Amino acid sequence: MSSSPFCTCSNLACPLHPTKHAKGCAPCIAKNLKLREIPSCFFALVEGASSRSGDRFEDFAALVEQAASGKTK
Repeated sequence: MSSSPFCTCSNLACPLHPTKHAKGCAPCIAKNLKLREIPSCFFALVEGASSRSGDRFEDFAALVEQAASGKTK
């Protein structure tokens, strides 16, 4: 069970996943902010995210734009 009740991350192998420690999502968020990336759980909200080229802000924005226009890959 995750220490973050709303956690939707499916990457259980990640050492920052909330099931691996008692700090919730904070370590993941901190890592992503440092790298200017979006947490993978956010990508799960966008259709076609499994084909993304990366986790950068720009990658997320492009997917959201594609989904909004109905042009998923």
